Amino acid sequence: MSERLAGKVAVVTGAGSGMGRAMAQLFAAQGARVVAADVSGAEVETAALAGANCISCRCDVSQSADVRAMFDLAVERFGRLDVLCNNAGIQGGLAKTADCSEEDFDRTIAVNLKGVFLGMKYAIPLMLRTGGGSIINTSSMAALVAFPEMPAYCAAKGGVSMITKLTAAEYAAEGIRVNAILPGAIKTGMTDALPADYLAGAIAGTPLGRIGTGDEIANLALFLASDESSFITGTLTPIDGGYTLF
Repeated sequence: MSERLAGKVAVVTGAGSGMGRAMAQLFAAQGARVVAADVSGAEVETAALAGANCISCRCDVSQSADVRAMFDLAVERFGRLDVLCNNAGIQGGLAKTADCSEEDFDRTIAVNLKGVFLGMKYAIPLMLRTGGGSIINTSSMAALVAFPEMPAYCAAKGGVSMITKLTAAEYAAEGIRVNAILPGAIKTGMTDALPADYLAGAIAGTPLGRIGTGDEIANLALFLASDESSFITGTLTPIDGGYTLF
């Protein structure tokens, strides 16, 4: 099946690399007009790789002004908003709860949780104008199981999962579907930055015995963004090679 997102306009945050880049490229290839947003500057390369259907936008998702400007750009260039992938996130430092700095905790919550809130806050009114849409939030298997020395990250992703369910309930009658993807160990810059033994432990605990890819995450996001998932909302879907089976 081709052009599964034909006619749709999508915004993807954290699109400079990894899962977000894979989402932006796949969505554009499937007929969507895409705003690829990131704070790093690498969103420009993502847009170039994705082709004419994709434009770039610099956005710090923890800042309201940046988020509003991102959606203004989408509407200015493409006329509407149908899909939002709230994918931007940071890992934060590794430290036990008592040793986690307030600055690291605040920044991780600001990007990973407040950023999702701001994305939905400003996307939903645009989707209501046109009868609905699909929001896909990137949570994590860290919302389901504890990862020692990641208190801010686990707290933020737990919050993403809950606000996904809450918002799905609030706006289902108005045609807005809200779902979350819960990736496991995925080959990204974030996992590359983990200590080797920490990542090796995560892979060892994965029944499928390997790390996942950004393309595998993007394929799930594509399904949730498309009309093929029209009866699905409020779900928290692990895509973790079986890590959370036990």
